[in-house]
Amino acid sequence: MNGFSRASVAIGILLGIVVSFSAAAADWPHRTVRLILPVPAGSAADFSARLFAERLSQRWGQAVIVDNRPGADGVIGVSAFLGAEDDHTLLYAISAIYTVHPIAREKLPYDPVRELVPICPTSDVVLAIAASEKSSIRSLDGLVQTARAQPGKLNWGGSPGLPPFVVGGFFKTSKLDLAVVPYREIAPALQDLGEGRIDIFVHALGVIMPQVQSGKARLLAVASEHRMPLVPDVPTVTEAGYPQLRMDGVVGFYGKRGMPDALRDRIASDVRDIAGDPAIRERLAAVGQAARPGSPSEFAALLEQYHRRLADLAKTIDFKAIP
Repeated sequence: MNGFSRASVAIGILLGIVVSFSAAAADWPHRTVRLILPVPAGSAADFSARLFAERLSQRWGQAVIVDNRPGADGVIGVSAFLGAEDDHTLLYAISAIYTVHPIAREKLPYDPVRELVPICPTSDVVLAIAASEKSSIRSLDGLVQTARAQPGKLNWGGSPGLPPFVVGGFFKTSKLDLAVVPYREIAPALQDLGEGRIDIFVHALGVIMPQVQSGKARLLAVASEHRMPLVPDVPTVTEAGYPQLRMDGVVGFYGKRGMPDALRDRIASDVRDIAGDPAIRERLAAVGQAARPGSPSEFAALLEQYHRRLADLAKTIDFKAIP
């Protein structure tokens, strides 16, 4: 066989592989698809997961089930996903598993950047900055002025993930002295906010809303790009004059290393179509989330951008990783 013939055979084999992967992607799924979530049922990501699972099931003609595996700040769920020998299992998670964990933990049982493949984003869990109604703080300007006038008097808490870096970094660079109150669970934090035992709390808008609606807390700003239909009168952090407090709690789908590009692109295309549906946008907005359609490359670039920003903020606040 001459060189030309060998090259022709090689090209034929390569084309055959590409066609095979494309055909497999077109036929996938063949059975039930499982979405592993490293968060508990009832959380913001759980809501959007079930919303997309319902639509994907209709689109794919196969059941799409949600499997909650909370614990250890997401490590249990990610480990369960990576340990599943099944090409019909996907991970659905907040971006912190990819952007925050490598910074916040000295040791992980996996390398998220090497072992997880970003497929596509679905939505932003909009974060909000709230003050207790028992405090005199009415705005972000008021927060800054009070903290500056009374160093050490105010305290604050927030969800794990972005707030410790973004909000903590803001306080440090602004030379504001606020005590941090750590919380392992959300319920005690919300109760303390309502009773005035904590002055400022940063968490998902949908989670804080019950305290706002009951008159126990007030919203100072949302950390999203645009105002939210759920609270149209509440300014964004940028409108309030503090763009450095912008935080996007991006949620999306992940696959495993080695996932065929054709399958990744097929899933991303289907999810993107669903995320662009006005009915889906409306349902997400009603619970304080914003739809975010996107491609695999856009998702990967966004995660890398967030990771770099958080790494810089970790240096700013002299963050000590969990051993």
